[in-house]
Amino acid sequence: MTYRRAIAIQFFAISCMVAIVTLLVATTVNNLSARGIPFGLGFLFDRAGFTIAESLLSYDSDDSNAWAIAVGVGNTIYASVITIITSTLLGTVLGIARLSSNPLVSALARVWIETARNTPLLLLLLFVYTIWWTLPDGAGFRLVPGVHISMRGLVVPSLAFDNGVWLFAILALAIVAAARPVRKWIAAISGRAPTYAVKLFLIALFGVALVYVSNPQIGWPTASADGIAGGLTLTPETATILLGLVFYTTGFVAEIVRSGIESVPRGQWEAARALGLSQGHILRRIIIPQMMRVIVPPMTSQFINVVKNSTLAIAVGYSDFMVIMGTLINKTSHAIEGTVIIVVVYLSINLSISLVLNAYNRRVAITER
Repeated sequence: MTYRRAIAIQFFAISCMVAIVTLLVATTVNNLSARGIPFGLGFLFDRAGFTIAESLLSYDSDDSNAWAIAVGVGNTIYASVITIITSTLLGTVLGIARLSSNPLVSALARVWIETARNTPLLLLLLFVYTIWWTLPDGAGFRLVPGVHISMRGLVVPSLAFDNGVWLFAILALAIVAAARPVRKWIAAISGRAPTYAVKLFLIALFGVALVYVSNPQIGWPTASADGIAGGLTLTPETATILLGLVFYTTGFVAEIVRSGIESVPRGQWEAARALGLSQGHILRRIIIPQMMRVIVPPMTSQFINVVKNSTLAIAVGYSDFMVIMGTLINKTSHAIEGTVIIVVVYLSINLSISLVLNAYNRRVAITER
């Protein structure tokens, strides 16, 4: 009886919510129609008619509004993915450096972390953006071999594939998916887990096969009197949003990693040292596997914040999803539909991130017996 009552209450609550939403939508549509304001998604198939300064996907002003939205989503995902990957790698190194016994290394890491965590992101982006206008035009100057910087942006080596980037991506994913079965197969044949030498050999073998099939070509930038030829040019807007987000997010990731390392009892460090294990071996085999159980939830929140923080690209003129949607809403006067599209897109991206990381969290979590 209690079970039936609970089902009835939940059904009643859901029915009330559906009724309220239906009433709100119907009232909104009627009010918009009475005022002559267009409502509907038909505008998505109209000609966009505006330009997008830079895009990962090919775009022309004759394309539809729907494709312009897809281009904006691609730009946002592009900036977010690069920021997440780079910040995770740098933040891990910085978090470990923060706990270094070397006072200079620890102090430098702390300066980065505290600067990033205590500086508003918008102020940081504006500061980075103003730096470009102080640089010389033309060829500029070389930061490191293969990387040039000037008023026109940041030029880095480019990577092209004779057989297409999609073939490279598919082969790379196939190699990653085959890593675990191959390791189990080697363990079943030899009776023990593969050694580091075997793992390095397999990585080198797969890498050679991947390079042979995809045939990547690296384009190195070269400076000339007229500017820089070759390579991949990141405009000041793109470089600003990437550098600013990476610097800002790395500080938070480093602090999460540091707290995760310190959550492991000190007795395990001392026991591992007593067994003669090196510092690197202790981190890889003992500390990091336990640390992951602690840092995955806050890292999930931080990755979601990266996607939300990318909306500040409007301050430096980077054509992300929010900038394009703002242009589209002003052009078509479909503010309600545009707002709904914005909410749905950001919910989809962030819920996808949460889904993947929550699945990984369940995998590394300690299961009670």
